[in-house]
Amino acid sequence: MTAPIRVLIADDQVLVRTGLVTIVDAQPDMAVAGECGDGRAAVDLADRLRPDVVVMDVRMPVLDGIEATSLLAGAGVPQPVKVLVVTTFNLDEYVYRALRAGASGFLLKDAPPDRLLHGIRTVAAGAALLDPEVTRALVGAYATRIRPSDDDRPDVPLTPRELEVLRLIADGLSNSEIAGTLVLSQETVKTYVSRILAKLGLRDRVQAVVHAYRHGLVT
Repeated sequence: MTAPIRVLIADDQVLVRTGLVTIVDAQPDMAVAGECGDGRAAVDLADRLRPDVVVMDVRMPVLDGIEATSLLAGAGVPQPVKVLVVTTFNLDEYVYRALRAGASGFLLKDAPPDRLLHGIRTVAAGAALLDPEVTRALVGAYATRIRPSDDDRPDVPLTPRELEVLRLIADGLSNSEIAGTLVLSQETVKTYVSRILAKLGLRDRVQAVVHAYRHGLVT
């Protein structure tokens, strides 16, 4: 038998947190490792319990979800934890900050339970780009802030085909959609994605999206 996905729930709203705990605990392939109501407690519990995924709210007391995510999954963290940030449309400015902080993905708070569960499973498996349409809309909305000028763009050590794949990733396409667009097999696309992440020193597809916007590779 495969061990269940151990999930830590961090949300300061008791009713929301209780609902999340109930939904997760009802799944045969998941188990709630712990729960808390502030970012500092989330960091402490995650360090102690080492869950597979932390479901992290953004607005919390003591330490907000973005700062907590940075401490758990940011650059230089020796043993990063996978973090799924939950947010709302009126907090979309925080999404980009969450991705920069090291979040493996994000969901909108009004997402249905099955999308949350799919998100947890996806993040646990390492396929981090969640809800591509929302990713494209939110990151795209802030592209003008984060895209450097032409003079500041670094040379990217990618082949033309790898650049093409990266642009399609940033446009919100899944591996199967990229395969259909470029008339390639899904295995070939997976290989390209792995090469892109390795060459650019990125952890996952979310970081690839942010990289593409930051370096002006997509408009």
